[in-house]
Amino acid sequence: MLTSTPAIRSWCTKWSLGLGLALAAVVGAHAQTSAPKYSNEFLNLGAGARSLGMGKVQVSLATDATAGYWNPAALTNLQARYDGVLMHSELFSGVVKNDYAAFAMPLDDKTVVGATLLRSGVDNIADTRALINEYGQIQYDRIKYFSVADYALLLSYARKLGPEGLSVGANAKLIYRNIGSYANAYGFGIDAGVQYNRGGWRLGLTARDITTTFNAWSINAENFKATTVPGEIIPTNSTELTLPRLVIGVGYQFKLPAQFTALVATDLETTTDGNRGTLLAASRVSIDPRAGVEIGYRNLVFLRGGVGNYQQIKMMDAVPAGTPATYHDEWKGQYSLGAGVALSGLRVDLALSRLTLDNSASVNSLIVSLGYGFGSRAGGLRTSN
Repeated sequence: MLTSTPAIRSWCTKWSLGLGLALAAVVGAHAQTSAPKYSNEFLNLGAGARSLGMGKVQVSLATDATAGYWNPAALTNLQARYDGVLMHSELFSGVVKNDYAAFAMPLDDKTVVGATLLRSGVDNIADTRALINEYGQIQYDRIKYFSVADYALLLSYARKLGPEGLSVGANAKLIYRNIGSYANAYGFGIDAGVQYNRGGWRLGLTARDITTTFNAWSINAENFKATTVPGEIIPTNSTELTLPRLVIGVGYQFKLPAQFTALVATDLETTTDGNRGTLLAASRVSIDPRAGVEIGYRNLVFLRGGVGNYQQIKMMDAVPAGTPATYHDEWKGQYSLGAGVALSGLRVDLALSRLTLDNSASVNSLIVSLGYGFGSRAGGLRTSN
C-alpha cells in the first residue's frame, strides 16, 4: 500500500492547478464558436508599479516606456531620449509569475517608437501521471515538468500631430500561448490610441484589439488523451477571438504648497465580451470605472492610491449552526497603494494590490518595477514622474 507524502501532494496540487486551469481554458475557448469571455486576459494584468499603485489608471498619464502598453499615443510624452522599464511580480504565493519589459526612443522631434514584451505563466508543473510504475511502485524519475505560459510582443509607434499637445499611436500585437506539449496558439492584433494635453489637463483614449485579436489554437490530440476523463470531448484546432475594449481617461495635475504636487485621474474601461458584473453592465457591454491619485514632492518622492474593479460578489450570511446557508450580494472593489522614488533618471516604484474581492480569500500582491531614462529630449511632457 502506498503512503502519500507532502512532496507528492504538493506536486499533485500544482499539476492539478496548472494543467486543470489551462485545459479548461482551451476547452472553454473551443466550446464557444466565436469570442469566449476574458479572452487573452493576461494582457490586462497591468504594467509598471506606478500604474498598479494607482488602480491601473494610466491611459492619460503615462510618460515613460510603459505608455506602449497603456496608450501608444502617450509615448510622445517621453521625458528622456531613451527609456526602459522592467517589472516582475508573483501571484498566488508565487505560483503565477508575471514579467514585463519595455523600451522606447524617439526617431525625431515628433515620432517615438517602442517595444514591449510580456509573459505570464505557471512553471515547473509536475506531470505525475506516470509516477507509479507497472509494479505499483513510486518511481520519481518518471516525473516530467512543463510550463503553461502566455507571451505578447507589442511594437509601438506614436506621432505628434499639428495641434499642440495632440498625439496618436498604434500597437502591432503578436501573441504566443503555450500549454506544454498539449496545445499552443499564435495570434495577432492591433491597438490604437490618442492623447491630448493642455495646461494641467490630460485626456487619453485607447482602443485595444480594435480589429478583434485572434488566437489560432493548434491541439496535440494524442497528448490530450491521457488527461481527459472517459467520455470527455477532446478539443480540436480552432480560432479564438478577443473583442475590442475601449478605455477613456482624464487626469489633472495641480500644485500644492511647499513644492508638493497632486495628480488625480479616472479611467472608464468598456469591454464588449458580455456582462462582467461591473458597476455599469449590460448583456454585451460592461463599464469599469477606476480612479487614482499621486502625491509628489519635488519630483523625487511619490505616494499613490487607487480603486477600481468594482463587482457584485455573492457573500454568505452569518447564520446559526445547523441553519441552511443564505447569501446576499455586495459590491466589492479592488484597492491599491503605491510609492516611488525618482533620482537621476532612475525610478523605483512599489505597489501593493489586493488580488481578490471576497473577504474569505484576501490576497495581497507586492509589485516592484524599475525604470531608467537617459539622454535629454526636448518636447517631452514635464510631469511629476
